[in-house]
Amino acid sequence: MAESKAGNKGLSIALLVIGAALMGYALVLDFSGSSAPFRGALLVVGAVAILAGLYYFPTIEHHRSIINFIFLFPLLFTFTVTVIIPMALGIGYSFTDWNGVKVSNFVGLSNYTSMFQDPAFIWSIVLTFLFVVVNMILVNVIGFLLALLCSTKIKGVDFYRASYFLPNLIGGIVLGYIWQFIFSNVLIKLTASAFGMRNSLLSNSRTAFIAIIIVYIWQYAGYIMLIYITGLSTVPKDVLEAASIDGANAMTTLFKIKIPMIASTITICTFLTLTSAFKQFDVNMALTNGTGSVKFMGKTLSNGTQMLALNIYNTAISKNNYALGQAKAVLFFIILACVSIIQVRISNSKEVEM
Repeated sequence: MAESKAGNKGLSIALLVIGAALMGYALVLDFSGSSAPFRGALLVVGAVAILAGLYYFPTIEHHRSIINFIFLFPLLFTFTVTVIIPMALGIGYSFTDWNGVKVSNFVGLSNYTSMFQDPAFIWSIVLTFLFVVVNMILVNVIGFLLALLCSTKIKGVDFYRASYFLPNLIGGIVLGYIWQFIFSNVLIKLTASAFGMRNSLLSNSRTAFIAIIIVYIWQYAGYIMLIYITGLSTVPKDVLEAASIDGANAMTTLFKIKIPMIASTITICTFLTLTSAFKQFDVNMALTNGTGSVKFMGKTLSNGTQMLALNIYNTAISKNNYALGQAKAVLFFIILACVSIIQVRISNSKEVEM
């Protein structure tokens, strides 16, 4: 028995060492820009060897923890490779002159200083914050009102729920082009005949920004509605019956019972709308592509409807400035993380008060 344990321990250690060596070598090849075709195979074989080494490790008290780790490893490995490592590399690239293929020089904070000297980038930040505030309020209010409507016993309520949710199933790019046709053709004919207005909402920056808000609400309010419906369904019926017996009207029941009891649902919905609005990209690109004239910081800019995500994309892809685009992306991540943490803390404190 002792010999078997010793043999298993030796096999386990050997597999762990081999697996770590293979994975380390594969990562070195990848980070150094090598074109070796077997990098992926080395990474996978190394990961399998490490898992096998953990499985054969002769311990009793920690064996369950090891097995649990083995089952979690594919998810953790995928998350590390697709999120953690690229994020760490991106932060490093933001301090270099990376051109998307290789790094020639370390430039320090020059990418960060240059982006703050660009009025177009500052305008994108301001526009994004304005878009987030407006949509976080409107989407939640409209989604909640739709949820109240679809929680009543009206005829065809299932049809209404499906109809309101349907726009969320359409891809943002397709949705943008559909609404571009509506704004530029259908609505012009309707408003021209009824009000004499012959200009599309997309013809200038201010009305185009309103158009983007309309499309975003139309797409996302149905999704938020379903979450609110789930929250409203958790309100105990006996509490509502007791309130009705005590003489509470519909408005009192709504503000004193329903809303306080779905505070956690409100937190979830505000967080989702906050992060989604910050990351708005596809509708922005398909509907206006960020174009539009606007005066800002004493200059006339041509990106009057360009929000932050689209600005980062255009910097990296259209202008082929990957290092500057990566620096903007790092700042975008910091802003989004800070705002999300603040929003969740405020919402949680409101939950406690309710």
